[in-house]
Amino acid sequence: MEAAKFQIPNYVADIIVLDKEEQIVLLVEVKATKLKGGDAKDKALSQLKSYLQNAKNTRFYLAHETFAMLADLGNVDIFKWDGNKFSDSLISLETANILSHYDPEFSRRRIFGLYLETLVEAWLRDLAYHWKSETPPASEKLLEIGLLQKLEGGTTHSQANLDGDTLR
Repeated sequence: MEAAKFQIPNYVADIIVLDKEEQIVLLVEVKATKLKGGDAKDKALSQLKSYLQNAKNTRFYLAHETFAMLADLGNVDIFKWDGNKFSDSLISLETANILSHYDPEFSRRRIFGLYLETLVEAWLRDLAYHWKSETPPASEKLLEIGLLQKLEGGTTHSQANLDGDTLR
């Protein structure tokens, strides 16, 4: 009996946000822990960097200004990508302050990875087309850094495979 062969994609981003023109404007890495800096945060940023560098191999293009987000149980940090490296964190938001809008029990329960990813994606979709709020959490801060304008009218993709020419 021959063993089944499975190809595991090397570049599966947690969440990708496309703007109205289907350009990648935001890549998100979600970690269901609190990254306190150092090696864990550097490793997560390195993963985001590899996604951004590999994104050019898809049918989607990186927008002129592309952002990256690192979301963990403590903070949501947003960076700008210049094609080679990340800026310092443009803004850092408390995760509970953002996501408790979508789950009021957020701070009182144990949060697992897939659920945290789902809540982050719900927030991003709310920012894109206001399904829950007229003014989603942190809208004004995202407007100041130029990200909110790029999200509006866009779409999200979770567990997006950047190895091929489509996002799933």
